[in-house]
Amino acid sequence: MGKRKIGLFFGSFNPVHTGHMIIANYMVTRTELDEVWMIVSPQNPFKKAGSLARDHDRLHLVNLAIGDTPGLRASNVEFDLPKPSYTIDTLAVLRDKYPDRTFSLIMGSDNLPTLPKWKNAELLLRDYDIHVYNRPGYPGGELSAHPRVQLHEAPLMHLSATYIRESIREGHSIKYLVPGAVARELEVSGMYR
Repeated sequence: MGKRKIGLFFGSFNPVHTGHMIIANYMVTRTELDEVWMIVSPQNPFKKAGSLARDHDRLHLVNLAIGDTPGLRASNVEFDLPKPSYTIDTLAVLRDKYPDRTFSLIMGSDNLPTLPKWKNAELLLRDYDIHVYNRPGYPGGELSAHPRVQLHEAPLMHLSATYIRESIREGHSIKYLVPGAVARELEVSGMYR
């Protein structure tokens, strides 16, 4: 039997929303991936810290969002790595820990043009498949044609975590914008208020 194929979907998930879940579920049900791991990033080198909810709270919300959905899981692998965490380093840790799996990346077409600026980008492109979901208005650039890159037309929502945080602060309903279990937890916990 071949190695299980794992797609890694990195994000701040601040908070996780229905758009994230649609992409994760699309990747696990419509591609050759066996599982999608939603990797909660402690702190993205390109985002300023401070606007993020606590790491474990965001992880908890992702777990609630996943519920018992087959093939999806939340991962805190980056919580214990040096910050900022770089994808290539996370991949090395995962490869070490799970030699019986192969890993690939999941990202939006908005991230693809900046990939050459990532740490050890040439190794990423040499050693890992990259599943790219199309984001309107963001052509993937020249990397779209790279043999390691697979393009997908996943259903997309024009939805951002920023919009959801603002809605919560302004007292607006976030019903349908986030999975039901996430909406209930945000209501009870008062996160982002």
